[in-house]
Amino acid sequence: MVPKYKRILLKLSGEALMGDKSFGFDTGVIAQYAKDIKSIVELGVQVAIVIGGGNIYRGMNEAETGIERAHGDYMGMLATVINGMAMQAGLEKIGVYTRLQSAIKMEQIAEPYIRRRAIRHVEKGRVVIFGAGTGNPYFTTDTAGSLRAIEINAEVILKGTRVDGIYTADPEKDASAEKFDTITFQECITRNLKVMDMTAFTLCMENQLPIIVFDMNKPGNLMRVVRGEKVGTLVKD
Repeated sequence: MVPKYKRILLKLSGEALMGDKSFGFDTGVIAQYAKDIKSIVELGVQVAIVIGGGNIYRGMNEAETGIERAHGDYMGMLATVINGMAMQAGLEKIGVYTRLQSAIKMEQIAEPYIRRRAIRHVEKGRVVIFGAGTGNPYFTTDTAGSLRAIEINAEVILKGTRVDGIYTADPEKDASAEKFDTITFQECITRNLKVMDMTAFTLCMENQLPIIVFDMNKPGNLMRVVRGEKVGTLVKD
């Protein structure tokens, strides 16, 4: 089976790693994600991953935390590295070669982010995990995912979430919400559908990088997406 996409960037939220827990990560969820990622690597897909840090630290609200926004954002970046290490351990446990690259230097545990080296790793079949966001405060991991995807020439961003696509309203709150199979960038903006934060979304729109939003928690869905099956919602021009 020839995959539809040769090189992808998989964007996962930190909260997704929690499973049913209220903090940290669920090793069962990591094991399932690792198994799904391994299946597409074996198909010949080149994979890069960006993971959020919201399961460990979410420092957006300065008024509540008393922590300055920039300082809190750096704390969040460190949380993404912890998640990256957990995902790396899950993948390597089942025989997938990985490299963890960090936008903040921490040589003992991760390579520094170097674009050409990242591309070389994925060309060799290694899964590259990008940690520490963009290395700058005020940018989300969504923006880091969009930026890294463009830098490594990924064909698509696969945004793994808890829901199976983009809806007219939150399907967990509104039973009448309708799902989009395909939607344009402009329509997402007009309808105020929060697929990603605006900076990340604009980066994808300007660089004509499609986004597929799908349910990562359903085993086998990732394989179905890379094969080109109609899973989730495709956002494109």
